Amino acid sequence: MHTTTGFLHEERAYGLLAAAGLRVPRHGFLDAGPLPFAPGEPIVLKGIADQLWHKSDKGAVHFGPFDEAALRAEAEAMRQRVAEHPWIGGLVCEKVAFKRLGGLPTEALVSLKRDPDAGWLVICGIGGLQADAWAVLAPPLIWPLALCTPDQALTDLRDHWLGRTWLGRQRGTEALTEEPKLLAFLQGLWRAAEGLEREGVTLLELNPVVLDGEGLPTALDGVGTLDAAVAAPPAVPDPAWYRALVAPRDLVIAGVSSRAGTVGRIILENAQRSTLPAGAIRLIKPGATEFLGLPCIESVADLAAAPTDQLIVSLPAPVTLEVVEQLCRQGGGATVVYVVAGGLGDGADTEGLGQRLVACLEEHRRAGKWTPALVGPNGLGLYSPDQNLNTLFIPDEKLPLRPRSGHAALVSQSGAFLITRLSRRPELGLRAAVAIGNQMDLRCSDFLAGFGSDPAVQVVGAYLEGFAPGDLKATAEVAAKLRATGRRVLLYKGGRSQEGMAAASSHTGALAGDHALQASVLRRAGVMLAERIEAFDAALSWLGAYAKGTPRRVAILTNAGFESVASADLLEGPFRGSRLTEAETADLTATIEAHGLTGLVSPRLPLDLTPMADEAAYLAGARLLLASEADVVVVGLVPLTRRLGTADPAAFGPFARALAALASGSGKWLGVAVEGGVLYDAYRQGLREAGLPVFLTMEEALEGLRLIASEV
Repeated sequence: MHTTTGFLHEERAYGLLAAAGLRVPRHGFLDAGPLPFAPGEPIVLKGIADQLWHKSDKGAVHFGPFDEAALRAEAEAMRQRVAEHPWIGGLVCEKVAFKRLGGLPTEALVSLKRDPDAGWLVICGIGGLQADAWAVLAPPLIWPLALCTPDQALTDLRDHWLGRTWLGRQRGTEALTEEPKLLAFLQGLWRAAEGLEREGVTLLELNPVVLDGEGLPTALDGVGTLDAAVAAPPAVPDPAWYRALVAPRDLVIAGVSSRAGTVGRIILENAQRSTLPAGAIRLIKPGATEFLGLPCIESVADLAAAPTDQLIVSLPAPVTLEVVEQLCRQGGGATVVYVVAGGLGDGADTEGLGQRLVACLEEHRRAGKWTPALVGPNGLGLYSPDQNLNTLFIPDEKLPLRPRSGHAALVSQSGAFLITRLSRRPELGLRAAVAIGNQMDLRCSDFLAGFGSDPAVQVVGAYLEGFAPGDLKATAEVAAKLRATGRRVLLYKGGRSQEGMAAASSHTGALAGDHALQASVLRRAGVMLAERIEAFDAALSWLGAYAKGTPRRVAILTNAGFESVASADLLEGPFRGSRLTEAETADLTATIEAHGLTGLVSPRLPLDLTPMADEAAYLAGARLLLASEADVVVVGLVPLTRRLGTADPAAFGPFARALAALASGSGKWLGVAVEGGVLYDAYRQGLREAGLPVFLTMEEALEGLRLIASEV
């Protein structure tokens, strides 16, 4: 009998499933001794050959009565039909009678897959010959075993087309099985993955899985792949890197030019505005002891005796590699190295410089030798408001950053994404904002773990174009730990289309990967995954103001009919419009009368105060709604009415602070949408300075809330 290499054939698959307690057909090879069948019993003969995935397409499946002599002759004919595949043997299987429903698919396709990025997955969808077509109508379920239990999987399966069919939840159907039998099947799959891991299996595809006469899920076919080699996880950097990056006591910059406007010079000018003490910033400048009023050292070799928390390297890629190799050789000098240059491991690296850099770090770290932690390459810098530390190479006139400490942190693989967020949301209270570049050493999961170790951080926003190898699973696991401690993770993942994947690969050197898989894994971990950058921005604005809570009952307060109507249309899905009790409706009626709006305003939600409402009416309405069942109040302001003072800070400043005080006193969320042009930018800024999340439209505000409300 031929021994396969890299191919898991059906008989071996049956053995692994049976060992996990799963139902498989009675079976046996023709040449392996007595077979468990009575003469004339209905059976299926299958030709098993190496790398033969689709037996029926090759004429290697035969249905008939059990007659050993006839089956041997048929097996020989099969062997001839699949001569290009090394023959393994003729496998005789029980013909399983299974349940069907006219017009509805009842067969499942189940895959157990060891994904290099996500770990073990169970993928379950509609199977049979039309599996691909059904996958468009009813996408398969994806369960990452590290983040999902069989009970949670059963909850998902109940609502899937397949589960509804099996359990008789489709209109006009009866149940083909019961939930306890499905749960036992799922538990068996989770156990099976453990056995597959031990055997070096990377994929086991079961198609179809049917329900036998007793309603037990039964795999009628199973093939897969084997690869005993498993890549070793990357060695873990010294966790001291986190403080050295976001709160360094000193730093050294390599690559500062005498020419104004160069990258290194801009980094230095920004860093000099920090609160670091005199002498805390040094430069590497061969032949100089002082430059631009700062102390200099000759080379990176001098850092062995006088190390720094953070070394910023703004040098060409080949020289950057030499700097890191020298640090590793000398066994010290910088806790963290921030690499600005590209050309290391990305599309511009034609000499294998990135591979040399990774090999150097891995070799030293696995040997237990001192090794710096490296951020980048292709990094734009970081901003740490507590020290007013700005190492971005964007000049101050283009991006004036004024420190505003808070509970949010930003991580971005794209430097441009990071700086545009900082420019658009100057009110955001931050612990740190870091452009992480191409993740050659420190990866997304490392940054999440670093922020997770920091009590000041309650919300992490992240933009990624690609995961480092194996880091999807690690990122999800760290995110799940953050959620378990009450922290939030908001993420936008670029590179979802084929074009986006190609762009991400050329820009960052990292493959974007399969978006559906990544989305499933991340959402299982409790990550808020934004499908649009606008939704990311809106959710970040809300969470930057309010770290705790997941509001799902929304009260709308506006002065424009279109805002009331459009907002009501958006109150669906994970959240809904709040309701008023009879007593609250009576109070609202009295409030409307007290502000001279009787006959103009209806005492119901959404509450449209009309353009006749002034600040006092808004405050009264907000106070009443915050005292209702609402978790969040969204205030819509069309500022073109004369009743609102929008030009003079002396008028709108107190109003903004009063709104913020109402929200703070209630312990609930309140945000404001100002639907007007650039003439009202100062008005928006006044509201932001009071600590309120501010939006351009009601739709933007509600889209951010919807994303937060969808959090697991």
